[in-house]
Amino acid sequence: MGCSTSNSQCRKQKSIMTDPLRMTQVCLTLPSASGAVDILRGVDFRCGRGESVAIVGPSGSGKSSLISVGAGLERATSGRVELLGTDLAGMSEDALARLRRGRVSMVFQSFHLLPTMTALDNVRVALEIAGMDDALSRAKETLAAVNLTSRLTHYPGQLSGGERQRVAVARALACGPDLVFADEPTGNLDTKTGAAVADLLFRIASDRGATLVLVTHDTALAARADRTVNMLDGQLV
Repeated sequence: MGCSTSNSQCRKQKSIMTDPLRMTQVCLTLPSASGAVDILRGVDFRCGRGESVAIVGPSGSGKSSLISVGAGLERATSGRVELLGTDLAGMSEDALARLRRGRVSMVFQSFHLLPTMTALDNVRVALEIAGMDDALSRAKETLAAVNLTSRLTHYPGQLSGGERQRVAVARALACGPDLVFADEPTGNLDTKTGAAVADLLFRIASDRGATLVLVTHDTALAARADRTVNMLDGQLV
């Protein structure tokens, strides 16, 4: 049945009815000096709305490549990738960016904060790019949620590793995304700090109803997810 409401309402209703991410028989082959390398080999993967899924496996097994392809940052060689109910095949980079804007966020191991901007501005700018009118107040509110109210005007170089990752978590979740990819979000942190960051990531994602897809080597972190999948040699096992 067709949707008689506005296009934005149709998209919202569609995202509610479909899985945020579906990957069907996805392969990724990349060139190398010694020849083509099969990174992903016929991967089938899905995650439900509001679900948290941990992807575990040894280094080089294809975990980061899986979420990179799922987010549309890397193009699959073959297979089908549906992000927020949209088949990514043939989409331009601009169209992919529009699809992800405000709805898909990333948290990386290395933070990726802008060094010349304060903690507040790192979050505010991301919200403005996502088209949020109340970017400043949202940024302050989310940084308060990760216990950084006293560090709003500090630059990344003035923050500890744990504080920088908390800014990165705030930046990823401030816009209320449908789907969050986190690639080893505690990998550069000590055990205590990593656990605190994980607490915030899971709590805020749950509070905002976001789906969380998490790559990690940390078995304790993986155990907190609703579901864990194992990856080996480019396949889910």
